[in-house]
Amino acid sequence: MAIVEESEYKGNPLLVLKNTAEDRYPFSFGIKKAKLIIEHFEDIKKFVAKNDKEKSEE
Repeated sequence: MAIVEESEYKGNPLLVLKNTAEDRYPFSFGIKKAKLIIEHFEDIKKFVAKNDKEKSEE
């Protein structure tokens, strides 16, 4: 299960997503990108469904 943490960069809030606690390359983003993700969530879901190789191999 992914790990979700809040952090800060130069005084700005960040959301950090990690696959594991030892994840060397976490995915992090701030408010602007979070709003963009929310705005286009359905498009992101469609993209994953279309391109998810793990799902199609099952």
